[in-house]
Amino acid sequence: MSQQTASVSGHYIDGEWTDGAGSETFDSVEPATGETLASFRRGTERDVERALAAAEDAFPAWRDLSYIDRAEHLWDVYFELRDRHEELGEAVTRECGKEISEGKADVTEAWHMVEWAAGDARHPHGDIVPSEIPEKDSYMRRKPKGVVGCITPWNFPVAIPFWHMAVTLVEGNTVVWKPAEQTPRCGEIVAEMFADAGVPDGVFNLVQGYGDVGAAIVDGDAVDTVLFTGSAEVGHKVAGQLGGEPGKSFSCEMGGKNGIVITENADLDIALHSAVMSSFKTTGQRCVSSERLIVHEAVYDEFKREFVDVAQDVAVGDPLDADTFMGPVVDEDQIEKFGRYNQVARDEGATVLVDREDLPPEEIPEGHEDGYWVGPFVYEIDHDPDLRCIHEEVFGPHVALIEYSGGMERAMEIHNDVPYGLAGAVVSEDYREINHYRDHAEVGLAYANLPCIGAEVQLPFGGVKKSGKGSPHAREVIEAVTERTAWTVNNSTDIEMAQGLSAEIKTEED
Repeated sequence: MSQQTASVSGHYIDGEWTDGAGSETFDSVEPATGETLASFRRGTERDVERALAAAEDAFPAWRDLSYIDRAEHLWDVYFELRDRHEELGEAVTRECGKEISEGKADVTEAWHMVEWAAGDARHPHGDIVPSEIPEKDSYMRRKPKGVVGCITPWNFPVAIPFWHMAVTLVEGNTVVWKPAEQTPRCGEIVAEMFADAGVPDGVFNLVQGYGDVGAAIVDGDAVDTVLFTGSAEVGHKVAGQLGGEPGKSFSCEMGGKNGIVITENADLDIALHSAVMSSFKTTGQRCVSSERLIVHEAVYDEFKREFVDVAQDVAVGDPLDADTFMGPVVDEDQIEKFGRYNQVARDEGATVLVDREDLPPEEIPEGHEDGYWVGPFVYEIDHDPDLRCIHEEVFGPHVALIEYSGGMERAMEIHNDVPYGLAGAVVSEDYREINHYRDHAEVGLAYANLPCIGAEVQLPFGGVKKSGKGSPHAREVIEAVTERTAWTVNNSTDIEMAQGLSAEIKTEED
């Protein structure tokens, strides 16, 4: 196995492990304990330049391989992911703090994405389009863009990189990847897999580091496309910068202030299960986590009572323990943000129903006192378009209960009254209500009688409004990393034009 043995790990550039140009290091910290897991070299602009140059040099030969040959390398990565499932799942849990079933599911989702991308290599590509002229063949084919910069978050440190990279590589592009600074060990293991799979030098490159590394990738002249998943603040900067550059493209998937509509016709067992999963899985640190539960007055009191009971008792603990439902948040900054928005809710008049922001010592696992621990914060508040607490993303187990009266029109007014549009759900036994939600919800991911989490890899994953532009996932990512050419081929010895345009060449002698 081609892993590093140095006490401080570096980058993977042009087929080699390297310390890079800088001397600064940073640590991977385990959220559950506060302990340092490993140390890593902090990338510099020079490291990014070298990685981009390697990717640019490797592109022509990689592009000229067949889809099938490129996919063969990805199949090797697929088997690495399956063989190292337990190891990498634990690494995910230890590095980002989500409980162990989620850590393993992160890896499973990654191999599902590789399976989809590599399998797609043998599927039809392009479209045959009828021509007006019988002697003409018209069709479309795609060509890879070139060098693709991939910038990914910490909360899905294995799955999301493969959303970006698996399709990108099979389509014939080369990659420079910056994983999140909170999860560099997961990034390193993924790089080991690419190295062990024999991917040609320069086709895949890893540069560890902070936001300045990501900015250098976005700024790079060699970069043709940027795929970004992360915060709205950073994603909008990426989109704003690249949107005006000719020849460059981007696909950005960002956060949300997601809501679940629970109607008077809801099955309350389904509603409760969906709300708890959506609000507290990954400790509320999913871009699709629900921070708003919009509940009809006819079922509000019963639902509130049951949801509060679960939130009071939901198991917070060691994420490596199979009995844990919620692990820690990822770092001290997330604790601060969570507390700040909880106070915003109080200041804006919320009635607090569950406050486990400061967990008592007996609820913190033994030996984990230095971890980043919080529990659910649940409150009720009347809808008001001026309230920050129900319009701004928290990215934690911060949940508002909002009661509504009337029909689906009122529910949708509240649901859509946020700047984001990533995910949402409706719980109802009335198909008309579900269809109303389907037709009017301003979201990119919608669910009926389910949590608003859990997208499968064959579906596009992206939002509308402030939640992003494009979908760096599945078939939709092909649009971002390829150029489409519309071809028309004449099979006749004469030239005949469409729309009745004359093809006769006339001269003065005529």
